[in-house]
Amino acid sequence: MFDGSVYKRCKCTEPKLDDNGQPILDARDRPKTRELGASCPLLKKREHGTWYYYVKLPDGIGGQRRRPRKGGFLTQTKAKEAAQKLWDEAQGGVNVESKETVAQYLNRWHDKRVDLKRSTRSDYRDFIDRILIPALGHLSVRELRDRHIQEMFKQIWAINKIKEANRIAAQQAKAACDAAHQAWRKAPTPRPPELRQTWHQAREALKEARTKPRQDTGPGRQKKYLDCLSAALADAVTEKLITQNWAKLVTIPKYERPEALVWTDERVARWRATGEKPSPVMVWTPEQTGEFLDVAVEHPLYIMWHLMTFRAPRRGEATGLPWAELDMTKGVAHISEQLVTDSTNTVWEDTPKSSSGRRTVALDHATFALLTAWRDVQKAQRAEWESKHHQWLNATPQERQALKTYDHPYVDSGKVFTLPDGRPHHPKNVSQAFDRFIKRLGLPPIRLHDLRHCAASLSLAAGLSMKAIQVLLGHSSYQLTADTYTSLMPQFEQAAADAPLDLVPRRKGVSKPDDTQQSATETDTAPSAAAVPTAVEESQPPKNTGEPYESEQQAAGERQARASRSRGHLRLVSAVPRDGAPDAA
Repeated sequence: MFDGSVYKRCKCTEPKLDDNGQPILDARDRPKTRELGASCPLLKKREHGTWYYYVKLPDGIGGQRRRPRKGGFLTQTKAKEAAQKLWDEAQGGVNVESKETVAQYLNRWHDKRVDLKRSTRSDYRDFIDRILIPALGHLSVRELRDRHIQEMFKQIWAINKIKEANRIAAQQAKAACDAAHQAWRKAPTPRPPELRQTWHQAREALKEARTKPRQDTGPGRQKKYLDCLSAALADAVTEKLITQNWAKLVTIPKYERPEALVWTDERVARWRATGEKPSPVMVWTPEQTGEFLDVAVEHPLYIMWHLMTFRAPRRGEATGLPWAELDMTKGVAHISEQLVTDSTNTVWEDTPKSSSGRRTVALDHATFALLTAWRDVQKAQRAEWESKHHQWLNATPQERQALKTYDHPYVDSGKVFTLPDGRPHHPKNVSQAFDRFIKRLGLPPIRLHDLRHCAASLSLAAGLSMKAIQVLLGHSSYQLTADTYTSLMPQFEQAAADAPLDLVPRRKGVSKPDDTQQSATETDTAPSAAAVPTAVEESQPPKNTGEPYESEQQAAGERQARASRSRGHLRLVSAVPRDGAPDAA
């Protein structure tokens, strides 16, 4: 039983009297009043007044009295129950007298979370300042309940509807602008001035429509908001500020990880007709990957993209890979650091995404040859830059204008992939260059990160186990790897579809294609298996398989084309570029 009492009181008032029984007046000559409190004669009525409690808690530091009080209860029973709950929480170590607001607590919690990665802390700071404090900051931590958090998300959903209306309005304004422009272009000369005026008005309407917020807060972003608040409240429970993590009782739209899909011929045709991607996460087929690599040979970032396509480092891991962690004797790369960027484009070094991200990746022979050649090119770039910078230092003001590019010394960053002045590539610049390049080529669009999916898909098609692919990708969970890639490639789906059919003996049915027809798996894995044909394979005469002579010639021609293409990849990264430029690789 709690130590304290419950009592009833009201807000009724009466005039204050002096010693002579006369009302005391204030500065405006109005009578001063006082509350009757528990002495009101009307408290005998059931409906008059409300019930209060006060609890005697053990004295605090320095003998400070602790007597929490609270009122507003309709019945004596409810007041006793609330007092008993407060007493039990206090006996369990909860700080029942805390007046700390949600805003104060979230700021204090964020300041102490120095164990988080810098990018995570930056995101949490943004969520706290922009979402959580405006919606919940005025409440005390002790008063916060799940209904308050749920109301915050209801406001987000309401704003999403406004953003959806803004998107529709912007689309309609774009269509109207295009129609007005076409009407003006197709009009015979001299064109009527009202058509041009209509077009200009449509452009202004489109500009106005695009100024309104249109990007909604999706389930993934809402989950991040809730996860941030849940982590903060979990620490509040540990600190005995509250007894329950109220964020765990909140319901938000379910977030489902986007499914990775392959750019099949049908999906490519649909994309070319409508411009719509079937999924945010798309993967190239081996043929599309080969087409990309063949054309990308001349691009300055080709070697990085080649590494990401076959050995699957993340963007930050590739841009932050140092020569010190690249063993060119054993042909392995030790992934131990990465470059990270945020919304302000600030770049810093950090450890990999998880402990599983720290891994050792064996290099294939083609990537190893490319990196070996690139190391010589990089040394030539450094020598040229230092020479030009020395010329800039000793040049006249007029001569320095022509050497303005070399006005700063070479940066010895120690990274594998660098700009001509030695600085590492900005991660976002690499992604933007990739997007522009595949758009110019007309290839089905994928993200730079999706090259990791290409690497996993090619490894799976080549026969690697799912565990080996998990290690290659640096995934912390085997389940994540299996769920993502088991049903990714079409040839594996076909094998799964045919497996039950093979178990049922049939006298009448559709016959299975004979072995002379090459399977989808053989077709997809052939380019990777014969990426760099050996001289022995090229010199061997064709075997007599009973096939026509034209088929043998066609197969020989395909082998020669693949060999020429593979040799071309290595030839174009020689230490001395063809055009004499140090960054031609």
